[in-house]
Amino acid sequence: MNYHHLHYFWVVAKEGGMARAAERLGVAIQTVSAQVRELERALGTSLLRPQGRGLALTPAGQEALRVADEIFQLGAQLPQRVQAAQEGPALRLAVGLADGLPKLWVRHFLDPVLGEAHLHLRCVEGRPDELLADLALHKLDLVLTDREPAPQPNLRFYAHAVETAPLSWFGTPALAAAARADYPAHLADLPVLLPTGHAAIRLGLERWFERHGLRPRIAGEFQDSALLKTFGAAGLGVFAAVSSLAGDLRERYGVEPIAVIDGVHEQFVALAAERKIQHPLLARLLGTGPKTAPE
Repeated sequence: MNYHHLHYFWVVAKEGGMARAAERLGVAIQTVSAQVRELERALGTSLLRPQGRGLALTPAGQEALRVADEIFQLGAQLPQRVQAAQEGPALRLAVGLADGLPKLWVRHFLDPVLGEAHLHLRCVEGRPDELLADLALHKLDLVLTDREPAPQPNLRFYAHAVETAPLSWFGTPALAAAARADYPAHLADLPVLLPTGHAAIRLGLERWFERHGLRPRIAGEFQDSALLKTFGAAGLGVFAAVSSLAGDLRERYGVEPIAVIDGVHEQFVALAAERKIQHPLLARLLGTGPKTAPE
């Protein structure tokens, strides 16, 4: 395999034609064409086919492009990784965050390791199923979510109960004062912001309104918890958040606690790929053995 030939093919595929690729590479079209032909000869198959005035990828070319993307993405990381290795060993921690997980809670959860020298923290947000797949492939060290997922036959993970946190209603000082005047009845007259159905607490909040005989005036629904709080800070409505974060919410968003939401809690679960925690930072964060081990 000649990676110089592969690079020429990669540029042709990205640019959609030999002429544009030659212009980008600063060489003659004939040079680009010859390099691509050499790669096709080495692989024993055609990677490109004529389409209109340009070129299209064959099925083999599509697969070659996917592999080339990975190769050149890794190549782009090489200088940074070499520099990091020269500066000293990094203690890496890759954490997956389920959609909508409260960012302030995540920050507090990670506090015990944030002062670690040479820490390289990577946080990614996504759907739980995608994060669990990355956990199984060891692309992530830990997944944080608001519920324990159902066992999956092709994925083995261990759930560690982290916290079950009470919730409170929050709002701007004006909305908070109005809500406290006749709580909880006055919540029916005030705009309310809720998480979308992806969040485990949505059902609990709906049942809380039912128990109190209230029909909320929903002013907004948000998948991202930080965005929900941002609009709450702008006075769009009152919202539910973890009670223990009241100080952070007051400082960051200027909102005040109204009252604890009786009977509604937010659960936080950490999912790891191994029963026995080997990663030193994970051991510090979790501190206890697994709660459950799906069969």
